[in-house]
Amino acid sequence: MSDGVQVVAPVTIRAEVSLADPDVCKFIVSQSLSRNGEHFFASPEQAADSPLVARLFELSGVAHVLVADRVVAVGKTRETSWPELKPLIAAVLRSQLLNGVPLMLRPRTGPGPGGRSAAEISSAVQLLLDREVNPALAAHSGSIALVEVRDYRLYIRMSGGCQGCAGSQATLRQGFERRVRGVAPEVTEIIDVTDHATGETPYYRDSGASPLV
Repeated sequence: MSDGVQVVAPVTIRAEVSLADPDVCKFIVSQSLSRNGEHFFASPEQAADSPLVARLFELSGVAHVLVADRVVAVGKTRETSWPELKPLIAAVLRSQLLNGVPLMLRPRTGPGPGGRSAAEISSAVQLLLDREVNPALAAHSGSIALVEVRDYRLYIRMSGGCQGCAGSQATLRQGFERRVRGVAPEVTEIIDVTDHATGETPYYRDSGASPLV
């Protein structure tokens, strides 16, 4: 069964570069691209059954692609600039939508949009926490714990100096989220379930810098 949709012209596209990871840009289009959940593509080989994503990978600098309903999140290589790449991506999206080409020529199989299960994603994130993130936060009496991965959303809880800290969101957005994208680009959202109201020991003040930047 194809994932095609009825497209009505004109097609509008809005681009938003991620504040947490400047190498990721979300393209929000006026028409739904996928009615069958999220689809993550880490390589051109994974896009063999998706004409749209295959064309995106033909653009120099495209590293990975996530498609979910009306959103296409594209990751680029460090050396590529968004002013150069954004209009090319928008042109591909507009052309494919106006031509009515389905996102997928046939249903994908496998444990998830990137071919990895929630357990595999959890393992990758936990390794990141153990090796890089928490050793850096320990010097500031803080830590981050992985609660669970569900529907490609990552749930975390901060403790110690991180809990109740006015700069906790800066640490999450500027440091941790960017690193998570590096090991698990399938993750669509990071949700902090910490009860910050009960925290007492900030690990840095508003005028300071995040230990993970």
